[in-house]
Amino acid sequence: MTTPPTGYRRGMADEARARKLADRIREIVAEALEKRIKDPRLGFVTVTDARVTNDLQHATVFYTVFGDAAEQQASAAALESAKGVLRSEVGKRTGIRLTPTLEFVADAVPENAAHIEDLLRAAAERDAEVAALSRTASYAGDPDPYRHDDEPEDAARPAEFDSAPEPAER
Repeated sequence: MTTPPTGYRRGMADEARARKLADRIREIVAEALEKRIKDPRLGFVTVTDARVTNDLQHATVFYTVFGDAAEQQASAAALESAKGVLRSEVGKRTGIRLTPTLEFVADAVPENAAHIEDLLRAAAERDAEVAALSRTASYAGDPDPYRHDDEPEDAARPAEFDSAPEPAER
């Protein structure tokens, strides 16, 4: 029986613990934004994800804001000013010895989804154009270019291939 390298099991446990803490932080921050933070600059914010480093010292909270660029900037400023309140709420409700610092990052998922939708729409339009062209298209050569057993050998071969070209002189 072989033993794993030193720190192997601890590393896996750290990752699992960080994942659990990140999920808990996401829930706590979302609930606190809904119930505790009364900043008028805070728009319709959705907490999409949270990630915590393996040493549990830093947490990154990803969010989206429904609205235009001005509302997004105002919500980002409101989150920055509420960072201390949110961190203390996370500290109280998680019960860990050291509360991680919080960093708020605007999630780019909506913009990426809109871009992918535009690409899919353009591809569908091109597919429709190709389908329309293929309905009126005809074959470039014979409709059936293959030899059949019922044809004589010389009938299947065009006359232009009967004579070999003259070799070029040097």
